[in-house]
Amino acid sequence: MSSDFPSRLKESRERRGLTQAELGKEAGLPSTTLSHFESGSRKPSFDNLRRLTRVLGVSTDYLMGIVDTPEATGAASRIARHLQNATEDEIQMLEDVAKSLANRRQGGDG
Repeated sequence: MSSDFPSRLKESRERRGLTQAELGKEAGLPSTTLSHFESGSRKPSFDNLRRLTRVLGVSTDYLMGIVDTPEATGAASRIARHLQNATEDEIQMLEDVAKSLANRRQGGDG
């Protein structure tokens, strides 16, 4: 896990206006565990990481230092949650819409 994790966790928590105790309550984790995560003395399990990202509204990629902005994969993650039971045709249709939107934003033909 990236050395960015402790600072990004704290920043994300503060951006939401939460104390460690409040985040802990919402994520189902003791505040002492969050203190350890923010100090870098402990690393979260995958399950705990997932709990934190859900409460904080950021992606695991952001907390782990893979992307630079909290929103970089957040939207994609929200959309992906709805696609768990989608058919391949539905997924292809969504991909076509996304490509069209990207082309339009870049000034290309949609």
